[in-house]
Amino acid sequence: MADIGNPNQKIRVAVIGASGYTGGEVIRLLLEHPHVELAFLSAERAAGAAIGSVHPWLRNHPKAGGLRFRPLAELADTDPVDIAFGCLPTGALPERLPLIAAHAKRVLNLGGDFRLRTEDEVRAHYPKTAEHPPLEDFAYYVPELSGDVPEGRFVNLPGCMAVTTIYALYPLFAGAEPLATDRVVVDAKTGSTGGGRGGSEPPAERSGNFRVHKLYGHRHAPEVRQAIADFTGAAVDLRFSTHSLDVARGILVTAYAELRDGVTSLDVKRAYAKAYVGKPFVRVRPAPKAPQDFPMLKAVVGSNVAEVAIAVQGSQVVAVAALDNLIKGAAGQAVQAMNLIHGFDETSGLPTTAVSP
Repeated sequence: MADIGNPNQKIRVAVIGASGYTGGEVIRLLLEHPHVELAFLSAERAAGAAIGSVHPWLRNHPKAGGLRFRPLAELADTDPVDIAFGCLPTGALPERLPLIAAHAKRVLNLGGDFRLRTEDEVRAHYPKTAEHPPLEDFAYYVPELSGDVPEGRFVNLPGCMAVTTIYALYPLFAGAEPLATDRVVVDAKTGSTGGGRGGSEPPAERSGNFRVHKLYGHRHAPEVRQAIADFTGAAVDLRFSTHSLDVARGILVTAYAELRDGVTSLDVKRAYAKAYVGKPFVRVRPAPKAPQDFPMLKAVVGSNVAEVAIAVQGSQVVAVAALDNLIKGAAGQAVQAMNLIHGFDETSGLPTTAVSP
């Protein structure tokens, strides 16, 4: 059983790796959360610094002045926390997990460490993780698709481009019979924050540019195949390419597939509506006509909302999905998971409107 608690309670939360972009977004969301006490924020190189000196966009919050980063080792000197959000770069959490797990009732990892199950794929895509197998299995949790909340102590959230793709593809394969053949081509475009705060590309080289990130071998490809198989039972022959956008944040995925014989446009529209009905953070655009009616970054950046739409012509279907990689693709999704695990309102502390222009 999940530890469903009193919705009026406050839980103690730690953010591990709190000086990065996702750590900063977790802090920003939790500063406004009615049921959370920010009990511990770790950042080795920024230890002792006020959070507003590392995340200037947080410095004017009335609670910000009393919060400082601490070295992770000091977690052992605090009272146990209910949730530890792992916001470390991928590969950094596994060797630190024993310390964190000893002082946290649950660990929600936003990094990629424990998303894949196949050992060969873990070694290929997450070599540092492979050196430190988990103490216990990590549940792979997508709030809209996983059904029951995870019962175990360890949860891994999906990757940002992976979950955008999963939202785009899931309804095509979720029914008793798939609506599309197994061959799927995905073109994913991401903003610069997808590479983390330590990204190596000079801003001047990214500015005004739109370029290939990876055409083959992206580690989110096996994650998407695994998730679609887990959630639908379908084995997808996925061709997955990624590109870099000249924007700070946001992901837009375009997925191309061919419908099976006899499947109509109405069948596809009904499948997408059914898949996401009652899901507050995945919104299907029901009848897009003009370009701005389709999912786009300016409709989702700053929010915990993913937009999804489809277009069908003959036997061809194109699915489009967009979300904010730092919120719905990382920090917001993790807070959403925390809300569900602790029995809080799923939407607590999470924005539904975008920031524009």
